Amino acid sequence: MYLKLYHVSIFACLLAGIFLSPDVHAARRLSLHQLTFRGTDGEPVAVGDSTLTVVCFLGTECPLARLYGPRLQRLADRYSDRGVQFLGVNSNLQDSPAEIDAYAKRHSLKFPMVKDADQSIALAFDASRTPEVFLVDSAGSIIYQGRIDDQYEPGVSRAQPTANHLRDAIASSLAGAPIDQPKTIGVGCLITRATKMNGTATPSADVTFNADIAAILNEHCVECHRPGEIAPMALTEYDEVVGWGQMILEVIDQKRMPPWHADPDIGHFVGERRMPREARDKIAAWIEAGLPQGDAADLPSSPQWPSGWQFETEPDVEIKMRDRPFNVPAEGVVEYQYFVVDPKWTEDRWIRAAQVIPGNASVVHHAIVFVRPPDGSSFHGIGWMAAYVPGQRAVGLPDGHARLVPAGSKLVFQMHYTPNGREAEDLTRVGVWTADPDQITHEVFTRMAIDHEFEIPPGVKNHVVKMSVDSFPPNARMMGITPHMHLRGKSFLLLANRPGGQTEPLLRVPHYDFNWQHWYEFAKPVNLGDIDSLEMSVSFDNSAGNPFNPAPDDFVSWGDQTWEEMAVAFFDVAIPRGGPHYRVRPKVSMSPRERQERDQKIDSQVTAFLEQMDVNADGIVERDETPVAFQRFGFNRLDRNRDGRIERDEISAAAAERL
Repeated sequence: MYLKLYHVSIFACLLAGIFLSPDVHAARRLSLHQLTFRGTDGEPVAVGDSTLTVVCFLGTECPLARLYGPRLQRLADRYSDRGVQFLGVNSNLQDSPAEIDAYAKRHSLKFPMVKDADQSIALAFDASRTPEVFLVDSAGSIIYQGRIDDQYEPGVSRAQPTANHLRDAIASSLAGAPIDQPKTIGVGCLITRATKMNGTATPSADVTFNADIAAILNEHCVECHRPGEIAPMALTEYDEVVGWGQMILEVIDQKRMPPWHADPDIGHFVGERRMPREARDKIAAWIEAGLPQGDAADLPSSPQWPSGWQFETEPDVEIKMRDRPFNVPAEGVVEYQYFVVDPKWTEDRWIRAAQVIPGNASVVHHAIVFVRPPDGSSFHGIGWMAAYVPGQRAVGLPDGHARLVPAGSKLVFQMHYTPNGREAEDLTRVGVWTADPDQITHEVFTRMAIDHEFEIPPGVKNHVVKMSVDSFPPNARMMGITPHMHLRGKSFLLLANRPGGQTEPLLRVPHYDFNWQHWYEFAKPVNLGDIDSLEMSVSFDNSAGNPFNPAPDDFVSWGDQTWEEMAVAFFDVAIPRGGPHYRVRPKVSMSPRERQERDQKIDSQVTAFLEQMDVNADGIVERDETPVAFQRFGFNRLDRNRDGRIERDEISAAAAERL
């Protein structure tokens, strides 16, 4: 890697003519002519002879720098005949000239790219992140500093920018008008300073990469941060890791990495990701010590990650999501994609394990495969088969446990794509391991708690929606749960109401993140026979303070699109094979008044459902009148006679069961 550093002191920079003192307009001024700009080939690059110069600090692997590279080129093309020069600067320790050239070629950048090997340019501009831009006028004053626009932030991807900071700053300056917002807070990847680095550790160094840090990264990070996986940079080699040192510590402290959102004080889950405090402190000590590499003999061996199927055998059946790849654009928001496949199964199948493998892990954020049974089949639950989420291992069901897939079923691939700055193709597939029906003792299926009748008012910071489930099969166990909301989702709480009025928290997600659809598998399955009901609280943040919120001024209700909302929880249930799928609730004698009140509640729920779903107001809900998500997850549950229509008596029966 490109680690030859030139140690230039601030005093030397000042002697060279780099002035950082403010002028009368409080704008920082510097002389671009006195800075040394050299391209990746080592040749000088002429800078500073234009009306305006846009200096863009970019990194080859920073996700936001990848997304914004093409946008910067479009701005450069737009203003090329107006005397505006664009210049890319790479000050990252880990990026070589060859990697910078590849980045420029990949994103079709035509403006010059400079390698700031000694970080003197970053020092002069006081640049700290990629991408960060500086607009410099002909007098050498920095008249704008900060972000390009507000479309992308770490973990945030808006459909369109709501503020075009750099574009507006250029336009205002060319028009001779003041810039409304001359400085914004840059977002993106930290540039680790060369002054922090001491690659040749002394024998007395307490913490080194080889002896300490590599093992931490192998345990908590490398599963995703390695070549070919969705994470944007590999954290497997010292020369690469040193350039990310300060950024690694920042994302740990902000609890963005490792991605895990369950409250550690409530419940224990299979595969939970938590960075221990002592590991975090060791990384901080390593950075403070100058990121020393240490003795090569101390370097642990690299973990061996499976590149394909994660079970001991090849799958019995392998199914692709369709016959051709899906094209993922370079940037923007890609709505969920759904692909329906017919596996042509003419007999029932018992599935003991399934694994989804993305065709292109760099753009597949997550994928879920559902079973769509044929009409009239005996089927329970919503048809969940398998899912892929970065960093989660595929887990088979316990011995004797399997999912039943009726003959004639189709498979539905739900795909969530995340553009990474370059056009890509994906062809995801699922592998299925079947089981001998004679060996199955327990059937596993996925149920759903859902509320589709809520409305979130504009600007509300904490709108709570309640959901509950109080009907369980005999001898049932809950194996795990996945909460699901969209961009306004804020938190999730799962409580178990036990006999005698006791309440036990089972899962708390204090900071829900739409980007990470976690499956929380209980370390010990929950015996539902000991529970009266499961109660869930789903909270939404529809305020302007929610950076993910696409429209804080809107009323928000149920919908399939990400700018709408859902209040759903999926949970797996295991029951003895052949047993009933719902616990028969004991009959309770009611007084005439109680019965009247109950009937009124049922009638009210039926009326509300019809008002929302019965588009043509004929008293019957057809499948195509309902939202797509309800068609997949809720329609069959109410359509008891499987005639493709939901009538008043079916709605009444479902409402009565809930009461």
